[in-house]
Amino acid sequence: MLKDTLKDYHIILASKSPRRQQFFKDLGLDVEIRLKPVIEEYPQRLNHFEISDYLAQLKALPYKKELNPQDILITSDTIVWHHKKALGKPKDAAEAFEIIKSLSNTTHDVITSVCFTSTTTEMTVNSVTKVTFKHLTDEEIMYYINTYKPFDKAGAYGIQEWIGQIGVTKIEGSYFNVMGLPTHLVYQTLNDMVNTI
Repeated sequence: MLKDTLKDYHIILASKSPRRQQFFKDLGLDVEIRLKPVIEEYPQRLNHFEISDYLAQLKALPYKKELNPQDILITSDTIVWHHKKALGKPKDAAEAFEIIKSLSNTTHDVITSVCFTSTTTEMTVNSVTKVTFKHLTDEEIMYYINTYKPFDKAGAYGIQEWIGQIGVTKIEGSYFNVMGLPTHLVYQTLNDMVNTI
């Protein structure tokens, strides 16, 4: 299994997201959490998965000089793509309301990119999941924002929370990708990467 495959490697996860950290525990992997500040800005010419790919790779830059030969650094980024623009994390309740209101009764893409970096290799993969919401009332949106305060989430919602339970009518693609990590791709890429390092 993957834990045995990686027994000679040291996995570094550069993410403060408790959801992503839990995913690695669920995969049976021991990881070191290492955090460095990164200004998450990207060229405006980028679209769709180009944005999350760029940001996942950008987050790896501060770590590259300190990696050892047996280290594998994992960085990632999730965006919501809707009406040809990226929706990030809301800065306040008013912005969260506007974001969720725009997602109501429509379908959007949730894109997560994951960058795997070693001293000799860098691989970036991404996953796209289409999520459809029912019509959400203003009262439902405000209840969710006031109760769950989704200010740390791209697109202003967490699918595993109340709003996902009552509002999501259709998912095409990986559910875990919407939560922040395409676990099937992480599993496969780590297996593949060990053979190339």
